[in-house]
Amino acid sequence: MEIRIFNSGEFSLAELISEQIEINDQQDALDMMADASYQGANRLIVSEKNLHPDFFDLKTRLAGEILQKFSTYQAYLAIVGDFSKYTSKSLRDFIYESNKVGRINFVATKEEALKALTKRK
Repeated sequence: MEIRIFNSGEFSLAELISEQIEINDQQDALDMMADASYQGANRLIVSEKNLHPDFFDLKTRLAGEILQKFSTYQAYLAIVGDFSKYTSKSLRDFIYESNKVGRINFVATKEEALKALTKRK
């Protein structure tokens, strides 16, 4: 796993680079946030494939636990992936509401992630 830090305009962002699941629980998310924060970034990009599949099953509460940490520590997150394969209405509503608020964004591409994370907030 690598956390790559880069600048986009006036913001420092962190991108998780990995081909495997790296975030299995809220502690993994906290560790990633701490690493990024230590390097000066509070805006993170993570691929859908880096999240444990339970994240996308809202009954497990994993998504809520992890995303609450981002809110508590005033960090921003963009999750890049194809979310059309998820058929759960509650998950679709969750994604819609998250994108509307803007702290957590579910997007299709890295370019969309950069746009979402560099809006003035």
